[in-house]
Amino acid sequence: MDPMGGIVMTNDGNAILREINVQHPAAKSMIEVARTQDEEVGDGTTSVIILGGEVLSVAEPFLEQQMHPTVIISAFRQALEDLIDILREKVSTPVDVTNRSEMMKIVKSCVGTKFISKWSDLACQIALDATSTVLLEENGRREIDIKRYAKVEKIPGGTIEDSKVLNGVMINKDIVHPKMKRRIEKPRILLLDCNLEYKKGESQTNIEITKEEDFSQFFLMDTHVFSSKILQMEEEFVRKMCDEVIAVKPDLVITEKGVSDLAQHFLVKAGISCIRRVRKSDNNRIARVCGATIVNRTDEIREEDVGTDCGLFYIEKIGDEYFTFLVECKNPKACTILLRGASKDILMEVERNLQDAMNVARNVLLEPLLVPGGGAAEMAAAQAKHASPNNTTWGIDGETGKIVDMKEYGIWEPFAVKSQIYKTAIETAVLLLRIDDIVSGTKKQSDAAAGGRPAGPTGEDAPQASEGPDP
Repeated sequence: MDPMGGIVMTNDGNAILREINVQHPAAKSMIEVARTQDEEVGDGTTSVIILGGEVLSVAEPFLEQQMHPTVIISAFRQALEDLIDILREKVSTPVDVTNRSEMMKIVKSCVGTKFISKWSDLACQIALDATSTVLLEENGRREIDIKRYAKVEKIPGGTIEDSKVLNGVMINKDIVHPKMKRRIEKPRILLLDCNLEYKKGESQTNIEITKEEDFSQFFLMDTHVFSSKILQMEEEFVRKMCDEVIAVKPDLVITEKGVSDLAQHFLVKAGISCIRRVRKSDNNRIARVCGATIVNRTDEIREEDVGTDCGLFYIEKIGDEYFTFLVECKNPKACTILLRGASKDILMEVERNLQDAMNVARNVLLEPLLVPGGGAAEMAAAQAKHASPNNTTWGIDGETGKIVDMKEYGIWEPFAVKSQIYKTAIETAVLLLRIDDIVSGTKKQSDAAAGGRPAGPTGEDAPQASEGPDP
């Protein structure tokens, strides 16, 4: 249970530690390590905590022998360099990222320890499809931004088997006017980042009227004859904006800001569907899938800003809410992962598991090197069973405890994850070994309970002047 009373069901090391309130500074730094690991490579959060703790416990006997921490630290740093060299040169094997079955095996070894393992084939397919969709190659540089362009949408209901990667994007929005079309094939899409309504003044605006006829026109407002010059100017401003939009003949207009009733009227008359108040991040994803450019002013719209790569736009009601789908896109560079499941808690855990799986796929695509799983890489580095040559792939079967060949079991892990685990764990152990003592700026519990009064009759344990009674 988290501090707010909510429930988190997970076996993800980082997700658990994120919800825990700890006071000890060493424990706080360990939690920070899990977060770093999660942000850097997305997997191995539990491993890094265990390894970090183990490295510290190995250092304990040396500290008891009065060996100086800097000597231990220099040895650890040397060991880390050797570890990475052994991993890269002796243990790791290159992988063909175009071979889908090989990639499936790698992602499966990540998913195998998690809640989603029952649906591991589906999870692996989703992770691989999403990662390869958002892969962008520019000037020989690969970029895979899962966080921004592979959005996970969780909709309670249905079963986990109904989950899929859309060949496009989905947003939780509906059209603004009931007369607008809810299904358009091969739509021309225009993306805006401006209001389709009259701009209100930043502060309270006063209007000074000098001509009598303007004043009389204002009086007519009570009799519902809206012929005021000011209102006319507002209407003309909105009409001009709508005419500039209609000029490029879009079928669908999506804006991040508002759309006034008057603008809706003009767009409906022109047969254009409109969606308003879309999130900036969603608009960026739509731009990547349909090839449109987000325009900030209506008078700057050009023909090339209109997106034509989307095959189908439709709106579907799922449960109580309407969802907009932009699918069947040509070569999309963003996607939406649609997750279905029995409850919110299950969906949250499935999303966490999928994020790990996608990160594993991303790591392999960016650095196509593998190391054997099941502790084989650690044993290879420690030279146990692996003292004899060509045995670097032997590890431990977690279910039976027997030593088996991971090559036969098909359990592999990305080199990037493994090397990051070693680096982070040893760096943290080094950091904690440097600490001589903890100086606390907080008051002791016993002092706080005593209200700042001396604890003993002699007053020896009394708080210092800076720690006087609570106000």
